[in-house]
Amino acid sequence: MFLRLQNFSDSENESLFLWGARQTGKSTLLQYLYPDSMWFDLLKSDVYERMQRNPAELREIIIASQIDDVVIIDEIQKIPALLDEVHWLITNKNVRFILSGSSPRKILRSGTNLLGGRALRYELYPFVYKEIPDFDLLHAVNYGLIPRHYLSKNPKRLLSAYVGSYLQDEIISEARVRNISSFSRFLEVAAISNGEVVKYSNIASETGVSSPTIKEYFQILQDTMIGRFLPSYRKRAKRRVIQAPKFYFFDVGVVNHLLNRFSMAPGSEDFGKAFEHFIYNEIYAHSNYTNKEYPIAYWRTSSNIEIDFVLGDHEIAIEVKSSKQIINRHLKGLNQFMKEYSVKKAILICMEPNHRKVGNVDILPWSVFIDKLWSNEII
Repeated sequence: MFLRLQNFSDSENESLFLWGARQTGKSTLLQYLYPDSMWFDLLKSDVYERMQRNPAELREIIIASQIDDVVIIDEIQKIPALLDEVHWLITNKNVRFILSGSSPRKILRSGTNLLGGRALRYELYPFVYKEIPDFDLLHAVNYGLIPRHYLSKNPKRLLSAYVGSYLQDEIISEARVRNISSFSRFLEVAAISNGEVVKYSNIASETGVSSPTIKEYFQILQDTMIGRFLPSYRKRAKRRVIQAPKFYFFDVGVVNHLLNRFSMAPGSEDFGKAFEHFIYNEIYAHSNYTNKEYPIAYWRTSSNIEIDFVLGDHEIAIEVKSSKQIINRHLKGLNQFMKEYSVKKAILICMEPNHRKVGNVDILPWSVFIDKLWSNEII
């Protein structure tokens, strides 16, 4: 069992939702943290059929059991009507619930409320660096960090099954996508533009559907925890800046499979893109797992001067390069950003072996940066 950083230590006995894409380890984590809890697994057909037919049975079982421990309902999105019973039990019987699922989309679309603020929200992501002893960067960048995939000796086959059965079947079904072929094509085009500025009209022309449909497809990916938008940083900008967001999938291995991009080595353009994606996912997970929840953005001017990530209110400026030798031109974006904004730290993350400083920029080996990030020394 790998010790996960998401442990709900700050939940103070409140009920909570645990969301996360399939196979990120939600059930495994809950079984480890709450081994003696009452458990309703809605992936089991008999449990699902009984609760679907009569949601009140949940209330009747719990009242009869007179439990004083947490109650776990796994895959809660499959039966949104259960939330009315959960709501009543929290309010009237002071029962604590943990409700896990891969997406709140179906619940929101059903018109059922998410307990009106009576449950805290948590998310679980694929593995992060700090959770893995003897972390293997090349393996992570090529095959991603979904637990089963990272630990497998044959991750390519697992990735193929994951994308086929989950991304292209289950999500299409849950989101009620009518044009299946266009959505499948959209996934491929979205993967090509992963980490790039989102241009709806360009993607629409590539997939043969309208720009509003492409926006809806991106919303489906966001609602189902498959990806997220990275906004542009434009506060008090002196220059004209790009305002459209970027989009990142939740796992670099999924992108690699969609692009048939494997066996990447440091120094290649593809490795550089995947390496930046990996760093972004580490930063995003840190922001949420530590409850710091600092804003993350990118910055790009209309003349294409750019830095990859801005953390907080221009506190930390970060550029990511997979190069083993940083030269002056790699510092251009950070130096320009520092002319526009005062920063506490300017960092270039790279594959160099040693930490060094050039002007006001810290050049950090990637592992040093991530160690400092999870030790809360960056922000």
